[in-house]
Amino acid sequence: MKRCPSCNRTYTDASLNFCLEDGTPLVADAPPPSDPNATMRYPSPRETSEPPPTEIYRPDSPIINPAPITTPPPPPTSHQPPPQWSPTPTVAPQKKSNAIWWILGGLAVFGVLGIGLVVIVFALASMSNTNTNNSNNRNVNRNSNVVTNTNTNINSNTNTNTNSNSSNSAFSDDFTEEKWGTGSSGFGRIWYADDEYHMSSKDKSTFIVMYAPSDDYSTENATVKVTGRSVDGTVPAAGFGLMVHCQLSKAKHLEDYALLIYPNISGAEYEVIIHKDGVQSTLIPKTQSGAIRTGTNPNQLEIRIKGTEISFYVNGQYLNRITDTANYKRGRAGLYTSDTTEIAFDDLEINR
Repeated sequence: MKRCPSCNRTYTDASLNFCLEDGTPLVADAPPPSDPNATMRYPSPRETSEPPPTEIYRPDSPIINPAPITTPPPPPTSHQPPPQWSPTPTVAPQKKSNAIWWILGGLAVFGVLGIGLVVIVFALASMSNTNTNNSNNRNVNRNSNVVTNTNTNINSNTNTNTNSNSSNSAFSDDFTEEKWGTGSSGFGRIWYADDEYHMSSKDKSTFIVMYAPSDDYSTENATVKVTGRSVDGTVPAAGFGLMVHCQLSKAKHLEDYALLIYPNISGAEYEVIIHKDGVQSTLIPKTQSGAIRTGTNPNQLEIRIKGTEISFYVNGQYLNRITDTANYKRGRAGLYTSDTTEIAFDDLEINR
């Protein structure tokens, strides 16, 4: 028999361990001393057809601390006790470091950025060169299709001798002999007068050029000089000047470099141009220079050529330089003017 030490309720069911009334652990109730003379009383037979009494669960029933348990019940086998805490720190298993992947990813990103930066720099550099070329090599519409080599456009007594004396270290032409072409055309007029070579174009929208008559006037690795002046002191709209590396393209179009001057009294200027396949473009835009004499005063134009480097001078003073990117080095000397202003050229010299 078991008894609840809290409510003294007794239970005959040996399998019960807790009080059904208040949940207190049950204790074994010592049986009373046996009396051999006592009369044994048997309980009346129980009606087996009736179900056992229903026990009601009362959640509000107070729980009273039980008295000390002499024989604690065995712990339920279905539940494991919680692990005991230990003051000794436990070492968590080390995870594999991901730092190497971050480093590799960072290097990859920097590599992509570096390549992108290089591409941008090259793109910007290319755009800058393109813009510079577009600025410097602007097409001068007024000069388009104005003239081809005037040796064929103007009736002339051009010396067509192909025997070249370009091996000579020096060559000069003071224009006392009529070697260059002369005559009139739809673009202008060219003639000799007073031991000078005179040129005049038609109007402000045209220019006229004359290439030298033979390879004696070759400008490869040479210093070329000529004197030019405005006869009446006016300034041609597109300037006048000296040309080097003059030659015709396969399509018979002008190809050359030229130093042009504008001897304005209010501010003399110079300009460097190129003809490529007949189209005139500016390499060095109009720039003021105190070295240029104004009015009717003559100016000595000088172009020094060394390999692909071309330097420009006026009256012995340095102006500027360019690089022969068009590879015109085997051309001849030539003369250029524009507008109706009469220009006289004299004393051409080529030193190699």
